[in-house]
Amino acid sequence: GNTEIYSMDLRTRRVSRLTNDPAIDTSPSYSPDASRIVFNSDRGGSQQLYVMNADGSDNRQITQLGGANFGPSWTPDGKRIIFSSNHKNPRSGNFDLFLVDLDGKNLEQVTTSPVFDGFPMFSPDGKKLIWASNRFDQKQTETNLFIADWTN
Repeated sequence: GNTEIYSMDLRTRRVSRLTNDPAIDTSPSYSPDASRIVFNSDRGGSQQLYVMNADGSDNRQITQLGGANFGPSWTPDGKRIIFSSNHKNPRSGNFDLFLVDLDGKNLEQVTTSPVFDGFPMFSPDGKKLIWASNRFDQKQTETNLFIADWTN
């Protein structure tokens, strides 16, 4: 399959195609100032994170990890990306949350649960982090939402 990323001006209803690649481009997220978009794509063979300007220009890869890397979101200051990855054990369902700088440096692990953690997002004020997880499930693969205070 092939999916692309589009944006739409809500006033004019004008739609703009932002990516044009035979790969699967998904999970776009605008930076807090709406100047950039982070997304994941399998254009390099595995799901990695990419950043582009809001108009689709300056498209560049920021992760080069094994496994699947997806569900990216911005830190409230727009300086880092939080995402889910199983790069430490690519064939497993054990995904943890990681932070990375926009240049792909300073990878930092945030969660260490032995099960799935994914789809992280910060509150607009940056004081809370919410994510989905299979921890404490009542049935196998049951997913719940978790909220934690964020300090850094």
